Amino acid sequence: MSTVEESITVDVPVTTAYNQWTQFEDFPQFMDGVERIEQRTPTLTHWVTKVGGRQREFDAQITEQIPDERVAWTTVQGEARQAGVVTFHRLDDHHTKVMLQMEHDPQGIADTVGDKLGFVTRQAKNDLKHFKEFIESRGRETGAWRGEV
Repeated sequence: MSTVEESITVDVPVTTAYNQWTQFEDFPQFMDGVERIEQRTPTLTHWVTKVGGRQREFDAQITEQIPDERVAWTTVQGEARQAGVVTFHRLDDHHTKVMLQMEHDPQGIADTVGDKLGFVTRQAKNDLKHFKEFIESRGRETGAWRGEV
């Protein structure tokens, strides 16, 4: 297993950042390589990704969700093995630190080489940067799910 830890400060209130993160079907708008996410139940998502010309599908289960604090997940089926948590830290009324911690298990030689070269870490950093640009340019979330898991 490999571990990725990245964070970014976004210029929106914690509730806005958290609410946007719960809109999984919007992830393709700011995550490179994510083609589609379907929210199948309040806690189950189906992902279709394409990285390096290789398409993968997998299901991820939300294992913990606390409004304005955290969203944790693990894959439960498919072509990816990962688990992680995104936490939201209020810095002041208009700024939030978003922290991503993720463990992933590279599958095959191409994934292993890409992992050793830092591809996953760079991708996570870029995705957080794009999330920042996405939410700050909008100024408000596209929706919200405030349930607890």
